[in-house]
Amino acid sequence: MAQQIADRRDVDFVLHEQLDVAQFSANEKFEEFNRKTIDLVVSEARNLAIKEILPTQKIADEEGCRFENGQVTVPEPFHRLYDLFCEGEWLATSEDPQWGGQGMPRTVAMACADYFNGANYAFMMYPGLTHGAGKLVEAFGTDEQKKLFLKNMFTGKWTGTMLLTEPGAGSDVGALETTAVKNEDGTYSISGNKIFISSGEHDLVENIIHPVLARIEGAPAGTKGISLFIVPKIWVNPDGSLGEPNDVVCTGIEEKMGIHGNSTCSLTLGGKGKCRGLLLGEENKGMRAMFLMMNEARLLVGMQGFCCSSASYLNALDYARQRLQGKNLLQMMDKSAPSVPIIQHPDVRRMLLTMKAYVSGMRSLLYYVGFCEDMKHLTDDEAMADKYQGLIEVLTPIAKGYVTDRAFDLCNLGMQVYGGYGYIREYPQEQLMRDCRITQIYEGTNGIQAMDLLGRKLGMKKGKPVMDLFGEIQAVIAQAKKVESLQAAAEKVEKALNKLGEIAMHMGATAMSPKVLAAFAHAYPFMEVSGDVVMAWMLLWRAVVADEKIKTAKKKDQDFYDGQFKQLDFFVQSILPTTLGKIEAIRNTCEAAIEISDEAFGGK
Repeated sequence: MAQQIADRRDVDFVLHEQLDVAQFSANEKFEEFNRKTIDLVVSEARNLAIKEILPTQKIADEEGCRFENGQVTVPEPFHRLYDLFCEGEWLATSEDPQWGGQGMPRTVAMACADYFNGANYAFMMYPGLTHGAGKLVEAFGTDEQKKLFLKNMFTGKWTGTMLLTEPGAGSDVGALETTAVKNEDGTYSISGNKIFISSGEHDLVENIIHPVLARIEGAPAGTKGISLFIVPKIWVNPDGSLGEPNDVVCTGIEEKMGIHGNSTCSLTLGGKGKCRGLLLGEENKGMRAMFLMMNEARLLVGMQGFCCSSASYLNALDYARQRLQGKNLLQMMDKSAPSVPIIQHPDVRRMLLTMKAYVSGMRSLLYYVGFCEDMKHLTDDEAMADKYQGLIEVLTPIAKGYVTDRAFDLCNLGMQVYGGYGYIREYPQEQLMRDCRITQIYEGTNGIQAMDLLGRKLGMKKGKPVMDLFGEIQAVIAQAKKVESLQAAAEKVEKALNKLGEIAMHMGATAMSPKVLAAFAHAYPFMEVSGDVVMAWMLLWRAVVADEKIKTAKKKDQDFYDGQFKQLDFFVQSILPTTLGKIEAIRNTCEAAIEISDEAFGGK
């Protein structure tokens, strides 16, 4: 039974029918990316994913990474695969060709990432983190730093990481203890320890570029005193040649539940007093700079989780069509009735439709965030650019937090469809579930994403980005109301949107009141209901498009478009009522979680 990754018909639907990305070719920046070129790019990404990346998924999981004498060895197939990936110039698909990128729209790059991460996202973490680190150099580096590092990173000659987490600080980055002392030559001596560093040490390339957060001596406490530094594994001379090793030592790798193919390292900086770094950006402005990479990383994590669920769904669907077990429920009393594919059983169909609805909504959401990024850069209207940036920022905690939570739920369902076979390693479902689980934790736990949504995004710019988002949702609702067959669903989505608006105001006011702790005890449920409404919006939008397309569709597309209506009906009738109930629970603002004493939790 062939393993699945992503549904090409659905990818094309989002790109061309929902978002119409070929429209970008009217702009000089993307003039070469017409529909034919876009389809060719996606086809090439799909071929690489299926033929080369996917076969490494199980091998890398079983082989894992090895740590010996300070050196880390990645799974053997990754070496050839990494070379192929870089030869195809896939690492920086949406970046400037001047620095080794392909200059394609971000939305199209999202479709490529859909296939790549679905095939083996443990491998994709190596180029993914490199891209994020490169963006930091591009945004905040001096001309000399860009010349030294950027092209080597965007072409994959060198890789990159992100060094934030420390043993004593965890998610509280402001409590970091890594220090930086300025030297006479303008470099800084770096000293400290970092943990949970994805791709922190490996044997894929000759050099690894570490963006490192550290505190310069005498800097303010907390996040206000943090600076960002470029710390190469091997020092890079002014002429671009490699110098001496830079006293960056891997002290171990983590044995993890999943993503075994990626090296998660503990690193010691300056253990021998010989670690040097270059200031990246301004002193004490490191966190602001790092948020650029963190926001991109959070969207990448959303894609990682989503891709696990997409693959799990397609595997489960294929399995359900082939697995013969039990009689059709309507023929239970007929002793001569044959066994039927389990897709005929109502509860299996319920699980599959649940998976289909969420996978569809999540794909649309993630691509839409990429679409907003493209629109932001294409418009000459500053107000419109601000609007798109606001939409990106409001949707980021949902695209990371909500999406990865639902993705894990779907991987669980994908395992359930297989029954006992889903639990054993002969089939891919258990690995997808294990690999998916970390996406709810790293790049800011999903509780932190919820706090970000409530504490920062809800009141950002006096609430304008949130109101812009509501306006985009309302515009689709208005379109749907013009379609007779979608009016009932549109009214349900509108009711949920209005209730979300009410509870958003309630949460905002409560967060500014003496009940602030109670408000944040409900931040996570608030993110959940916000995500549900965003899913409903995406599914309604899809149905509006399908209604127009089905009128002239060829027979082979009729079922696809009908699926858009059915998943919308299922979501608004089976999921949204629960959402409304959660909203009422949030409105109660129960303070039990705050009022209970530490001792009353028990456990002693």
